[in-house]
Amino acid sequence: MKRRQLFALAAPLIASAAFSFGATTAALAESSAPVNIVVGADTTFPPFESEVDGKVSGFDIDMIKSIAKAENMTVTLKTLPFSGIIPSLQAGSLDAAVAGITIKTNRMKNVDFSDAYYKSGLSILVKKGSDITGFDTLKGHVVATKMATSSVDYLTQHGFSTDHIKQFPNIDSAYQALMTGGADAVLFDNPVNLNFKNSQPDVKTVGPLLTGEYYGIAVSKKHPELVAKLNAGLAKIRANGEYKQLFVKYFGGDMSGAVDTVEKPAAVAVSE
Repeated sequence: MKRRQLFALAAPLIASAAFSFGATTAALAESSAPVNIVVGADTTFPPFESEVDGKVSGFDIDMIKSIAKAENMTVTLKTLPFSGIIPSLQAGSLDAAVAGITIKTNRMKNVDFSDAYYKSGLSILVKKGSDITGFDTLKGHVVATKMATSSVDYLTQHGFSTDHIKQFPNIDSAYQALMTGGADAVLFDNPVNLNFKNSQPDVKTVGPLLTGEYYGIAVSKKHPELVAKLNAGLAKIRANGEYKQLFVKYFGGDMSGAVDTVEKPAAVAVSE
């Protein structure tokens, strides 16, 4: 038999084997994604996460459950302080985490991220009557915020000394410091500041947003295949209207933080 004929006979077998191998590889990758995902959450970040009488709720919680359902997964929630989330993802005790986590390049070294799901920024909250009118008048004042967050990074990068930054394990304590005179201002994520302002008539936000930030679902690098499933689920809840309903439920229909699928949030992550 001529060599050309042999090749003609072998080609379909090779193609079939390649297809079979590719299908098997894809199936293995699919099967390696956990069916039940252990998701970490910091419950001191309303309206994204909060806990009342042992019940955890919030925008992030509803969102991750809807995403998981869309991808035939279930969620086991594990609450922990924000500062423990990245280490837990690295250790593999968490598969993913939702906690208003800003997508940043320094975090990308240790965890993966889903597509962005919320567009935020830092704002300044003060008591009414304060002489602080914006960031340019903040120097020399004591600023409260939550430890291990982008707020701390922003302050230190802009020359604030550590003795003028009061860091707390939860944002409620930072707000308490503002209300009792232990701090002159709070620098934190704008939607959380607005949530507090809505319940406290004696405070106000001043100045424009200081940053443009995107929140993403952090994913353990031990489960890289989980990122694609979370992105697929997020796309599905955008398409079926559940994503929009979360903004109605938690932000009164204010869609300013919604992320359109055509946006490129990764560009924001070039800063530390």
